[in-house]
Amino acid sequence: MIYFKLPFDENLYSTNNNNDETHIVFHPFDGFETVVHPGKIIQIKSEETDLTQLISSTLPKDSNQFIPETKDEYLKNLADVIDVIKENKLPKLVYSRRKIITDFHKIDLSKSFKNLCDSYPNAFRYIFIDEKNAWMGAFSEVLGKFNKKTYDFETMSLAGTLPVSESWSEKEIEEQKPVTEYIRNILKNYSDDIEESATYDHVSGNIKHLRTDFKAMIQPENLDSIIQHMHPTPAVCGIPKDFCKEKIRELEKFPRELYAGYIKIETEENIFYFVNLRCCKLYQDAVHIFAGGGITAKSSPEKEWHETELKSEAILKNLVIITE
Repeated sequence: MIYFKLPFDENLYSTNNNNDETHIVFHPFDGFETVVHPGKIIQIKSEETDLTQLISSTLPKDSNQFIPETKDEYLKNLADVIDVIKENKLPKLVYSRRKIITDFHKIDLSKSFKNLCDSYPNAFRYIFIDEKNAWMGAFSEVLGKFNKKTYDFETMSLAGTLPVSESWSEKEIEEQKPVTEYIRNILKNYSDDIEESATYDHVSGNIKHLRTDFKAMIQPENLDSIIQHMHPTPAVCGIPKDFCKEKIRELEKFPRELYAGYIKIETEENIFYFVNLRCCKLYQDAVHIFAGGGITAKSSPEKEWHETELKSEAILKNLVIITE
């Protein structure tokens, strides 16, 4: 089962039992199977009643035996990442970690999802449970949005992270620039009519990012190619893409699975591609919260640790956990 809300839309959606149609597909970051949710997208009329089907006893048990990085391990590993960046003169490489919560009796999934929806009205919000997986997330980054009637394609460059109260430094500004350039160069191959906004602050809960919006008219037959070229963007991977993907596999302690992948949602009017960032994998006896950051030669490991802690709060503060 899957439930979701679109950005700035408080209607609750799910899918019906029509296996002849597929409108929702979760694509992994790299190397894992896609997760398909068959059925036609339907609006849920009674949100309160329907969400009671979200029962934690239906979640799988955590058999991974993953031991999360301690802060000291993370700081040491990040120093190694910065060495790789300097040695190879990389503009940016994205490094992520899992925060694993185990000290609880059960999770109130319905209340947790409602909290997440209320906290992030401008985000894509979802929860799903199937035979193998259970995930929940809320995030604002759009890999792409395609209007099937006008052929308008919209995307964004979203990078750099700080607490809302802090001012941007050169590190965050330099981190966002290659993401913007990367997207701009891809779109130039598919459209002569590209609109690009000024860079501005994008606030998401307790943190903010630097954001630049793009809009271009494209041909429908080029849509899949554009998405494949864009994913993973430097915001979740690094530059150059193939080299950074390989280094991520070498350096990160755990596979990303669906984290930093993208979710394709096709409605009657639009095709959305959302980047799966502020998310967690749910188990009966554990919650794995994913968080990462764009690392540059100027990064401070201590500051990057604090950034991942802030990002983890997007999920953690909304979880309703019963300890006994």
